[in-house]
Amino acid sequence: MSFNYRRIIIKIGSNVITRADGLPDVERIAHLVNQIAEIKKQGIEVILVSSGAVASGRSLISVSEKYDAVAVRQLLASIGQVKLINTYAHLFEKFNILCSQVLVTKEDFRDRLHYLNMRNCLEILLQHQVIPVINENDVVSVTELMFTDNDELAGLIASMLNAQALIVLTNVDGIYTGDPKLETSSVITEVNDAGIDFASFVSSGRSQFGRGGMITKSTIAHKVAKLGIAVHIANGTKENILTDVLASKVIHTRFTPTKKASGKKKWLAHSENAATGVVQVNEGAKTVLVSSKASSLLPVGIINIISDFKKGEIIKIIDEHNKTIGLGLAEYGSDKARELTGKKNQKALVHYDYLYLQG
Repeated sequence: MSFNYRRIIIKIGSNVITRADGLPDVERIAHLVNQIAEIKKQGIEVILVSSGAVASGRSLISVSEKYDAVAVRQLLASIGQVKLINTYAHLFEKFNILCSQVLVTKEDFRDRLHYLNMRNCLEILLQHQVIPVINENDVVSVTELMFTDNDELAGLIASMLNAQALIVLTNVDGIYTGDPKLETSSVITEVNDAGIDFASFVSSGRSQFGRGGMITKSTIAHKVAKLGIAVHIANGTKENILTDVLASKVIHTRFTPTKKASGKKKWLAHSENAATGVVQVNEGAKTVLVSSKASSLLPVGIINIISDFKKGEIIKIIDEHNKTIGLGLAEYGSDKARELTGKKNQKALVHYDYLYLQG
């Protein structure tokens, strides 16, 4: 069995393309580029999310220990990003493929206009057969505003571009039932059960270079699969890994996609950090919202406006126990919402089309 995807996101982790000495593994990058060129030849659109700027920077300059770690990271990322994109451009050129650089920050996903601008940019690149190489802009991203890591970024891009699949390359064969170093552990090849508690068996040891451990990967993969996108977690240090994953010829972890979600809901699904307002609803409203019947959030079910928001902003919807139920786009501001709280037959605060329910 092979997977017939039309558009895929490939995320390459820093632990895949960084050698043990912290410098870039150019041979590995070249091998991955060869496979991507092969995949593209089959008519599949590819978007690349690549870490590795800091390692590339490390190969160009040595920095004394006296500097602040964040400043050093910014320095290495800034000069390393040029080296990294040049490496990709040079390697893709051998196949007459153009690649482009797209640097993003979490802020770019926060409002609908920025989001659509970025999506339009990526769409026109794909229409012109260009491979976008996306990375977080570490030079301007400060800790609070950073993505958990590039896995989160890749998940956002996959949702934004309605990709059929996200392939996350790391330095192990997938998600294991325990510590990958133990012989008793095995790779979980298929994940489709919403009830798996990954934290109970995923080893929490961080990879040496990356920010995102396996728990982060599992959580993001789960979220992306719930939006109708398949997620593959595989070992990027293996030969022909990309072509083998697509041909289903290698052991790895695949998260089976479930329902399809609309583009607006996909955007909202990743917008929890961008929520300004918080609205509390009663048990009755919660029951209606989480039932399988499509419904909007009406003022009659609201019991409290906990923090203010303007029309068009993202609001978090919580239940009586302060547990988040979902996210939505406010049809009007918090002042009007307070006036209408608890009243029947009023205009919905969040229309169903702009409502994303967690769970």
